[in-house]
Amino acid sequence: MPRLTDAHAKLHVTNALLAINVIVMVAITFSGGVASLMNPSGDLLVRFGGLMGARSLFEEQWRLLTSTYVHAGILHIAFNMWCLWDLGGLAERIFDRWVYAFVYTFCGLAGSLAAAGWNPGGLTVGASGAIFGIAGALISALYLGNLPVSKTAIQSTLKSLLFFAGFNLFYGAAISRNISNAAHIGGLVTGLALGAALSPSLTAPVTKRQGWAAVVFVGGGIVLWLGYFFLRAYILRMIAR
Repeated sequence: MPRLTDAHAKLHVTNALLAINVIVMVAITFSGGVASLMNPSGDLLVRFGGLMGARSLFEEQWRLLTSTYVHAGILHIAFNMWCLWDLGGLAERIFDRWVYAFVYTFCGLAGSLAAAGWNPGGLTVGASGAIFGIAGALISALYLGNLPVSKTAIQSTLKSLLFFAGFNLFYGAAISRNISNAAHIGGLVTGLALGAALSPSLTAPVTKRQGWAAVVFVGGGIVLWLGYFFLRAYILRMIAR
């Protein structure tokens, strides 16, 4: 299996994801000044790729992905990146690197779709949907994958998830309106499903493991594509009423 038994394995994907998120936050800060470090304006978040509700389902669909790399201030990104480092480090050792990257991306997109459908007029940013997805995939893998992982590791992952969930719920309710709990749920459910689908092959030889992962992601891509068109049709029906 991947690098689970190597505690010193290089975390290339996690480091790359961290770097992209931080670079975007730095760019936002330089564009908006010191004040944007704590609370960027909505216009600034939109300029850097924030999700513009249902509008992003019909035009500028790239925002479904770019919004997952934009954050509403230093507190938001600091806690998200801490959780990404904590959860991503384990995920990159359990899953093949490309599989981990795809899980992260799929869960981020699923979170964006959920956010756009739940609040068609809202602006949403943040990597938390994708990170909730990683947490969900880890939970499924740890419980269903017959991995040589201690109960301590499982408990640590659950604690990180609870802390991460609690912070994002608080931050979204008390500080920023640009964080969507629908995105959290969408990412988590997608991660749980992907992790469960990938779990049976996690200890299989590399060819079989990666072949099955490709099948899972093709199926997952079809589901996301159908979900996208379902949401578009749903929004159009709501508008027509």
